[in-house]
Formats: sequence, C-alpha cells, structure tokens
Amino acid sequence: MFRSRYDAVIAGGGHNGLVAAAYLARAGRRVLVLERLDHVGGLAVSARAFPGVDARLSRYSYLVSLLPARIVTDLGLGIELRRRRYASYTPVGDTGLLVDNDDAGRTEESFARVTGGSADLEAWRRFYAMTAEVARRVAPTLLEPLVDRAAMRALVGAEAWRELFERPIGEVVDERFADDTVRGVVLTDALIGTFADPCDRDLLANRCLLYHVIGDGTGDWNVPVGGMGAVSGALADAARAAGAEILTGAEVVAVDPSGEVAFRDAAGEHTVRGERILANVPPAVLARLLGAGGLEPEGAQLKVNMVLSRLPRLRDARVAPEAAFSGTFHINEGRDQLARAHAEASAGRVPELPPAEVYCHSLTDPSVLGPELRASGAQTMTLFGLHMPARLFRDDPEGAREAALRATFASMNRVLAEPIEDCLLRTPDGAPCLEVKTPVDLEAEAGLPGGHIFHRDLSWPYGEPGRWGVETAFERVLLCGAGARRGGGVSGIPGHNAAMALLT
Repeated sequence: MFRSRYDAVIAGGGHNGLVAAAYLARAGRRVLVLERLDHVGGLAVSARAFPGVDARLSRYSYLVSLLPARIVTDLGLGIELRRRRYASYTPVGDTGLLVDNDDAGRTEESFARVTGGSADLEAWRRFYAMTAEVARRVAPTLLEPLVDRAAMRALVGAEAWRELFERPIGEVVDERFADDTVRGVVLTDALIGTFADPCDRDLLANRCLLYHVIGDGTGDWNVPVGGMGAVSGALADAARAAGAEILTGAEVVAVDPSGEVAFRDAAGEHTVRGERILANVPPAVLARLLGAGGLEPEGAQLKVNMVLSRLPRLRDARVAPEAAFSGTFHINEGRDQLARAHAEASAGRVPELPPAEVYCHSLTDPSVLGPELRASGAQTMTLFGLHMPARLFRDDPEGAREAALRATFASMNRVLAEPIEDCLLRTPDGAPCLEVKTPVDLEAEAGLPGGHIFHRDLSWPYGEPGRWGVETAFERVLLCGAGARRGGGVSGIPGHNAAMALLT
C-alpha cells in the first residue's frame, strides 16, 4: 500500500522515470512511480507481438545511442549494448553504398563504385571527424548543469559551430557532398522522428542530427541484448532495489503545482503528495494534467514490426544480406527523394515513394529469437518510415495506415531482388507477422500527443547556466522525460538530470 506523502512522485514509468527513481531512491529519498499501463518501460519495451511466434521485438524504440555509460555504471545496470559492425547499406541500382566500421578498404571500394571517385569519401571522413569531435566534447555536458550558448560555441569550436549550429544542415550537406545518395545518408540522421526541411532556417533538422551523432561521445547506435525491454527491466530492478515504489495500472489524472497528484487505479481514485513532482510525460500531457492548454506536437514516422522467415535477396551480389541488414538499410533516402517525400507529405499526401530504413536486430542479438526460430533462419525486422506526419492519418486512420504500408512496401521492393511480402513469417493461424504503427496509433496506445516520439521538437543542448533543463514554471514540478532539454531518444539523461536538480 502506498503512503500519502513522498519526497518525489514520478508521473510515468518510462525509462527516464525509472532512472530518476533509481537515483533518488539510492540517495535515500522516498519515491513513488505511477504508471498507467500494466508494465513499466514506456516505449522502451520488448514484446512477443505475434501469437505463437517466439520472437521478442523491440516494439517502439529500437536502438540505444545516447544512454551514457556513466548512468549504466552508477545504477549497476546489468545490460549489454552491442556495437553493430556495419553502420549502413544503401541500395543504388544493382550496387550499393556499404559503410563497414571494421573495414575501411571495403567502405572505400563501395564509395568508389557508387560515386565514381574518392571526393565524397574524403568529404565523408572530414564531416564525421568533425561530428566525432563534437560528440566527444558535448556528450559529457549532457549530465551536468547547462552551459549557455557562448560557452557551447567555445566548447565545440568555430567550424563545427558554424556547420552544425548556425547554417541549415541541408545547405552544409549540399555544399560538402556531390553525390545524391551520400547526401541522403547523411541527412537521414537529421530527419529521424522529425518532420522538417533540412534547408529551413529554424534549424530543427540540425538539432535532430546533433542528437543522433552525439551518442555517449561516440555516436554509435547499439543493440540492447535481450531487446529494449532488457534496458527498462534493469532500470526497474535498480529502482526497486533502492527502495522506490512502483505502481502499474495507476493513471495520473491531475497534478497540482502545490505537490498534489491525483491518480486512478482499479480500486478507484487516490491522492498523494510529493515534495517534488517529476513528470515523465510529454509537456503537452503535463499541461493538461495541470489544467492548462498548449500547442500539440506532431510526430512523423511509420513503424512496422516484422518477423521474416528469411532475409530478402539483394540486387547487389557483392554484399551478403546479413551485412546489409545488420546495420541501417536505407530505402529510397537519397537527397532528392527525401525532399520529394517531404513536399508530398506537406501537401497532405502519403509520399509516392516513402523513404524508410530497416534494421534486423536479431542479426546482432540472436537471443531475441527462440531456439527453433533461430535455427530456421528467421529474423526480426523493424522499419522506420520518414515523412509520415500525423496529419495524414487523422481523417481515416485505418485507410491511411493501409495506404502508407502499401506505398512503403512498394518503395522497399523497388530496391530488393524480391518482394518483402514473400519473406514474411506467418503465425500458426496463417497471419503474416506484420504490425504497423502510425503517429495516430502511438498517440492512442502510448499517450504521445501527435505520436511524437521525442515528446516535442528537440532543443539545443545549452540554455540558462546552472539550470538542468528540466525546470517548469512551477518550482515543485520538473520534467524528467524526453521533452526536457537534452531529451530525445532512449538516453536516461532527463531522468538523471531531474534527479540531480532535486538532489543538488
């Protein structure tokens, strides 16, 4: 049975809320986590999505990039994050661009085949040397109080500041690279989960790119062994072991700035008080809980989860499917294709040739498959479709979802040697192992306004000096989710920073 008063009440049991709970409980604070679902983890969960199929898919969020090793060490998390040897593969006609992290010569040969020379490879090396240095310098600051704009500029240096923080990334990429495919590969990191024109002066795409290349100082996007659920499970274990109370099936229905939190569970409605309230919910949801209004964000992605009976064949005989699909497999994400899709979606249409990328996590972590599936050659595949804003799915959610899937599969089949549909595993009842989630689905199922996976548009990693980027207009209420400054993907950074704001 829960108490009536706590040092901290955390609204939402996603991974950031669990990080905050673990830090606070380890510091001796009385902590209550309230989660409306019947499980913790938010979007960082694993699930057997298909009846009778022994495969655990990372259902909503797929990879870990920003989670600092310091948080893993501090909380004693027994998790393993595996680096992917192949960064990406991008089909181009009957060949493709393969970026092999462990074989520079192979990457060089691939660039030469696709671009016809070495200029773009040298530009690639210079660009990513610059982002690597920015990552090395900026990543440690994400777990510290904010620095201001001038201090961040001094930290990253004049060239990186100009290219990543001041000029639209679309202009920078167009200037530095000549090949359309190479330009597109770079720009995808500026558009994942973000509906933006990379040439816009609002620099939203720049902010997205920055968070995708910072990645704990390396920029690596790693596969969690056991799936995303293993990360959330370890965090929940750490929080409980430290003494935090976690209630599932407990939906927060109101927050009072004085410290009162009302929630509903199977037994009825209850009220608890906290010296501080940590909101591990999107800012738009927090505004509603406080009885206020505000602008609703808009997500822009299509998520498709699949189990394949086998990997599809490629048109490129030089590259094994196991290599192509273990990294990020780019689908019609050239510079011009990205721009065309953005224009079509902005006009209210599902893109004719949707850009997308897929990952086969089971190639890096076979443990997500049961022994029989593993022996059969089956693989998990998750697809992330770009430029699919929520507005496309509002009027006719089911019809638009089907149209988006048809267009996305047609786009994928344009770059494969066989239809992806022929590779889908089927359940014992004969249904294809296929699950599709639009932004409207994420809004309904996960409580994300507009289906925005970052809770709202990403912000720069600097601000008012001395603050933690989690503060709200109310002294007792802090953000601790992805919508905080320095939020975003699966990182735990906002959870850590909200805990530090309370403890320091």
